[in-house]
Formats: sequence, C-alpha cells, structure tokens
Amino acid sequence: MALIKIDLNRVVTEVDRRILGGFAEHVGRCIYGGVYEEGSPLADEHGFRTDVIEAVRRLKPTVLRWPGGNFASGYHWVDGIGPKDQRPRRMDLSWHAEESNRFGTDEFLTYCAAVGAEPYICLNMGTGTVDEAQAWMEYCNGTGRTEWADRRRENGHEEPYKVRYWGLGNELYGWWQIGQKSAEDYVKDAREYAKVLSWTDPEAELVSCGELGWTDWDVKVIDGLAAFVRWHSIHLYTGSDDYWQNLAAPLQAERALRIVAALVEKTRYNQRISHPVNIALDEWNVLFRYRNSAAALEGRYSLADALAVATFVHAFVRYASIVKMANLAQLVNVIAPIVTNSEGLFLQSIYHPLRLFADHLGPSVLDVYVDCDRQEISEDPNPGEFSNRVTDLGPFAVLDAIATFSEADHKLMLSVINRSPDTDVTAELSFSGTHDMKDVIFEEVNGEDWDSANSFDHPDAVSVSVREGQVLTDGTRYRFPAHSMTMLSAICE
Repeated sequence: MALIKIDLNRVVTEVDRRILGGFAEHVGRCIYGGVYEEGSPLADEHGFRTDVIEAVRRLKPTVLRWPGGNFASGYHWVDGIGPKDQRPRRMDLSWHAEESNRFGTDEFLTYCAAVGAEPYICLNMGTGTVDEAQAWMEYCNGTGRTEWADRRRENGHEEPYKVRYWGLGNELYGWWQIGQKSAEDYVKDAREYAKVLSWTDPEAELVSCGELGWTDWDVKVIDGLAAFVRWHSIHLYTGSDDYWQNLAAPLQAERALRIVAALVEKTRYNQRISHPVNIALDEWNVLFRYRNSAAALEGRYSLADALAVATFVHAFVRYASIVKMANLAQLVNVIAPIVTNSEGLFLQSIYHPLRLFADHLGPSVLDVYVDCDRQEISEDPNPGEFSNRVTDLGPFAVLDAIATFSEADHKLMLSVINRSPDTDVTAELSFSGTHDMKDVIFEEVNGEDWDSANSFDHPDAVSVSVREGQVLTDGTRYRFPAHSMTMLSAICE
C-alpha cells in the first residue's frame, strides 16, 4: 500500500498565483476565431467571443502575455490602434499569414480586464526599435500631455492602463525568430531598451529573454541584464508519443528551475544586486505534434497530456520559491485548453486540471511525503522536435502529490496524480496538525483510457467527476484510479 503524509504545521513556501497565467499569440485561430470574432452571434460589442470569455474566467488567469511569441518579433504596435477600418493589413512573416490588426493594444487590454488578468506585453526586439518600445509604454502608461498618452485618450481611454510587465523580446536566440541575435548582441540592445523603458515608467517590471534555463544564452543574459530587470523568462515544451516519457518529461521544469535559480543567485551575489530577479516560465505546455505550421498546432490533447500538464503545475508548486509566474501557451484553439468553431466550443482534457488548480490552489505549500512504487523508463524512442532527456531523473514515483493550505479559510488542497496507465493505487492518507475535516470533496479527472480525448462529437470523453460526503480522517485509505488526477479539498478545524 502507498502512503501520502501531509503536515499541516509545516509550510514549505508560499505560492504565487501568477503561476496560473496564460498566453495569447497572433497565431492560427488563437486571436481571430478564438478570442475575437467580429460578426459572430457569440461575440459581444467588442468582438470578443462571450463563450470563450466565460471559459477563460473559470481558469482565473492571473496574467495574460501578448502579442507573442514569434509574432512579437515582427509586430509594429501602431498598426493596431485607432479606427479599425483604417488599420493596415500586413504580412505576418513569423507564421506565414496575414494580420488584419483589428485586434490591437486597446482590444487586448480591454480583454484582460474582461477576464480578470493582468496584461504582460512582449516587445518587438526583432524589427522594432527603442523609440517604438518607448512609445508603446507611453501609450499604455503615460500620464502627461505627451503625444502617445494623448493618442490613447483620443482612442477613448482617458486613464493609463498601468501595464506592469514588459518582455524584452521573444526567443531571440532562435533561428526561427525574426532578428535572431547572439547573446552578447541581445544584452547590448536590451540594456538600452531597459534604460529608456525604466525612465519612461519606473514602476514597470522588465523581463529578460531566457532560453531553457540551463544554456549558455541564459548564463550570459542573466549576467548582463540582472541589474536591469525584475524577471528572467524561460520556455519549456515537452511531450512524447511514449506514455511514460510524456508523463515524466514535465519534470524537466524542476531541473530548469533549479539551474536558473542558481544562476540568478550567483549573479546577484557577485554583482551585489539588491532587487529580486524572479523566474517567469512564460511559455510552457505539452507540445510534440507540431509540424511547422499554425494549423498543425491545433492538436487534440489526450488524458495523458492532461496528466502531464498537471505534473507541470505540481512542479511549479514544489518550486514556488523560485518560479513566480508561468504562462500556459496558448489560450484558445492553438495548443490550447479551449477549442472553438462558429457555433460554440469544447474543453480539451488539459482544461480540467487547470480549472481545478484555479479553484483550489492555496497560498501556502505544505510538506508532502509520498511512499509508493516507482517506474523505470527508457530513453524516448521518438523524442521528436522537443527532446525530453529525463531518464536520469528517474525512477519515477507512480503517485505524484502536492498540497496547499489557506489559513484565511482553513482550506486544504491535496492533488494526486496516479501515473499508472492500468493500475489503481490505494494509499493511506496521513494528516498531522489537524483534528477535524469537513466539506470534503474529491474531484477526479479521468476517462475510459489514457488516450481518451475530447472533441465536438465527444466533449466529455475526459471529464471531472465529483464525490462528496467521504469521511476523511488520519489513516483514511483512498483508491486512486489508473491514469487519473484527483483533487481533494476540505475545511480543516
């Protein structure tokens, strides 16, 4: 029998709800036909899909990153403001498409307000300039009677938007990026951007463009920019057609966070930097079916993918002292938890664990001990474009668990993933530091098999079942079904 021990008296660290952030890029049908669809009977007066807004609100995204991604490196923001019928239609070289510019800065910031998310703007450091970036910040945040602040007022927004997060470019280390640079050239350019932007709005928090967390690019960028930024971003996508590789690969996030945190600490110590530099994993997801086109990014997620996504969030919670922001890529249609057509939407398998974390994640991370069987895995036979390389982190526990607690309402959350594809696991639940539990609810993400996937025809192939009234005391035994995620919530007295 397995054992899961939770100590309610031992708080390991505090978790920042900004790890529940999202990302909306101008790629495929993420914006047009997803977030925004003018003329649709499902759209409001702004052109926003109301069914999508409702689904997004249930995920309670804390931060929303935009406009990219690769798209940011060729995007000129001035094209997307003012009367829509006067906005130019441009080639989008990043995704080999056309951009109508009918969804721009004001639309994005209005959308953030509608879904309750803080905006995070990624600047164009590919074809853009320092002056262009400064003007964008002035348009959004300016309070004086200057040209760009007044342009915002003319466009119907008297008060400044107060955008806090500004990314200094996107993936500029990559050959696929417009304006690819060496780390040295990027640091040189980004320092000038940082100076001017900090002078424009001293309250703004700048984000340096990192890679995977452990690369030479990260070393050079952290050393060169830590004194100028409040965040260092990394990107991580994982996945495999091999079941065990797919579920283990998100643990690469833990490796990445350990390494990048050490690099930041070393630089801050050596350079005597007093301000914190937090980590933003501002692009992450399961992504391995990609075939170099926006259309191919509209994949369908299986139950196994949902368990992998839950494993990512478990990693963020375990390393909450390091990672303070994370942004699932993307929000709608493109490698996304929500899929639309002209008549409605369905929720992908990965939506369900994200919604449960949004509902139940508490501020204090508790000490959790798990004793269970472990699984050895071999090298991924089909690693694809995104190499997982996680076998050295094994053997892997069949059960993966995290717990949080909210002192304000005495609420416990325990999330348990049973990674076994075919075997239920019974575990004894051991609680210390509490006497009584009430309002106990078990919510289970599961389907008929690990490769079950939702669709318009079968929207509930992977769904959430709810079990209430379970008696829960120290020593309670609970059976965690195969290929499942189970979230326990209870009030502790």
